[in-house]
Amino acid sequence: MSLPSNRLPFWFRQEIPQAITLKRMDLVSKLGVNTVCKEARCPNMGNCFNNGKLTFMILGKSCTRDCKFCGVNKSNYETLTVDEDEPKRILCIIKEFGLKYVVITSVTRDDLADGGAGQFVRTIKAIHDLNRNIIIEVLIPDFEGNISNLKSVLDAGPDVVAHNIETISRLYKKLRPEADYRLSLEVLSNLKLLRPSSITKSSIILGLGERQKEVIAAMEDLRKSKCDILILGQYLAPSKKHYPVYEFISPEQFMKYRNIAVSLGFKAVLSGPLVRSSYKAEEVFAEVMA
Repeated sequence: MSLPSNRLPFWFRQEIPQAITLKRMDLVSKLGVNTVCKEARCPNMGNCFNNGKLTFMILGKSCTRDCKFCGVNKSNYETLTVDEDEPKRILCIIKEFGLKYVVITSVTRDDLADGGAGQFVRTIKAIHDLNRNIIIEVLIPDFEGNISNLKSVLDAGPDVVAHNIETISRLYKKLRPEADYRLSLEVLSNLKLLRPSSITKSSIILGLGERQKEVIAAMEDLRKSKCDILILGQYLAPSKKHYPVYEFISPEQFMKYRNIAVSLGFKAVLSGPLVRSSYKAEEVFAEVMA
């Protein structure tokens, strides 16, 4: 498969950030709150901040893994800490923005005994103490498959628990050398085993060199793991140092994948070039609940 032109297709055009967007971005930065929107260089950041939507990223902004497509900073273990005041600062943003649906993700912290599960629990509980009616979605790392860590996050009471497989099985060794495709599927399966009523979610990035039959096979694997929600989006290389884009998937192909996913039994599917794992999370949740 040949590499595409560096020029983005017309469907990636974005509006210039509005004044309120810049003001909100500045407040988040001043409070020292991290968002995956900024750290992963999401193309929807301006639009989402304008509408008062963002995805908090806890446990710092440096990851212990080296996924070749990810724009988040990488760090050695020695420089990492856990900020116990982080949940309090997140609450400030929730109150300032008037958030009713909160999405929390994290960097992967293999240096921690609990993989960072405790910080998820503290953040969820802090939000519940603020307002029990706020809906909480968490996007968790694999916690190296540790069942007790999965259970502790579930016991904290999030409304949606997401774990992304990110790509198809064949590309794992090249793109996610420290992760495991089967382990990620096991994480999703175990979430359902631990709490059958939980709403689970996963995401696949397209344009990395995968084939259609491999994407469909990954969808089937997710359904076997009883995953409820599927998110499909286009990969955009954060920099020239990152893994290159192999293909820009057309909106028509994204619609085709969506229709296949719906036929497989997912409760909700969001599929499109600008879609990211937490994009329109509130709307997707409402679709599942409906």
